[in-house]
Amino acid sequence: MFQLGKTIVSEDIIEKDFVCNLNACKGKCCIDGEAGAPLEEDELQILLDIYPKVKPFLRAEGIAAIEDQGLFITNEGEYETPLIDEKDCAYVIFDKNNIAKCGIEEAYNAGEIKWKKPISCHLYPVRIMEYSEFSAVNYHKWPICDDACQLGKELQVPVYKFVKDALIRKFGKDWYAELEKVADTHKS
Repeated sequence: MFQLGKTIVSEDIIEKDFVCNLNACKGKCCIDGEAGAPLEEDELQILLDIYPKVKPFLRAEGIAAIEDQGLFITNEGEYETPLIDEKDCAYVIFDKNNIAKCGIEEAYNAGEIKWKKPISCHLYPVRIMEYSEFSAVNYHKWPICDDACQLGKELQVPVYKFVKDALIRKFGKDWYAELEKVADTHKS
């Protein structure tokens, strides 16, 4: 672990490799698990604002889940996306190859909205735990992502480089530049 400003960062994000391999996993992270995607409090209003533009991109089952449960739910005091039948994220859609995609991101890619997707999804496999004095930046190892770890190793892409845009979105360019310096020093 090392400190960057008000973050404590796991060395795993510079030591481990990762590149999503959607052809292998089919987007399982959006359809497996026990909970929806974590949401930050400031993302709740964004979801409320963009939903009318995102709704046309969603599946009927997702729309039904959202209309039944709401755009977001609370689970053990934390906000997250609702699920369809306690499995798929309500915002999940499937492409012609049956690969799970984010309906929010599809609306973003189509130019309908300016918000890509929840930061927790954009950052994955990095997970952030917020504490009163600092944020903990950790690598989350999930067996369904073994193919992503293998592809990352083959392509020699460390986790922090794979999620560069998301880390900059969360912590800023200066923070990321400092992370790169630490990573360069760590390799030597």
